[in-house]
Amino acid sequence: MQNVILAIAKQAIQDGLEHTSTIDTSALLKQNPKFAEAKATFVTLTLYGQLRGCIGSLVAHRPFLDDLIHNAKAAAFDDPRFYPLSPEEFLHVKIEVSLLSAPEAVTYHDIEELKSKICVGEDGIILQKGTRKATFLPQVWEQLPDFELFFSHLCQKAGLEAGCLKNHPDIWRYKVEKVK
Repeated sequence: MQNVILAIAKQAIQDGLEHTSTIDTSALLKQNPKFAEAKATFVTLTLYGQLRGCIGSLVAHRPFLDDLIHNAKAAAFDDPRFYPLSPEEFLHVKIEVSLLSAPEAVTYHDIEELKSKICVGEDGIILQKGTRKATFLPQVWEQLPDFELFFSHLCQKAGLEAGCLKNHPDIWRYKVEKVK
């Protein structure tokens, strides 16, 4: 199944480059009914070890197959941090797909309690304060391995001050199954 997921993501990007639509969704759905179930996915592209695009869904809102195809193309062509992926880059890009569990709200009274409820290295985190919202996949712990560093960067990603946890933002956690 993992090889199929990666092949679909790769073909979706190739279709985007060539302005074609070659994925036989009917056949895939027939072969694997799980693709019809709602699933949240993130597609992460890296080029020579550097992030090259990352787009996804935090909540399952469409069939797995549709979410995967959409997010693969979006990571390659619509991530606002990068120019659209070129055909030359496509030859060297690495694709990773993250399958997300449903987000679970984390109730906490202070930062120490929050710290006790977060699995460093395992939990993906969604942080929201007002209209500002950001997420880090669990893989981000590899670059930001301690709680304070991870959350200060997540606060900044949301457009908030680095110490935004003192303002008690809403926090959700989720797990991912990595496919690479």
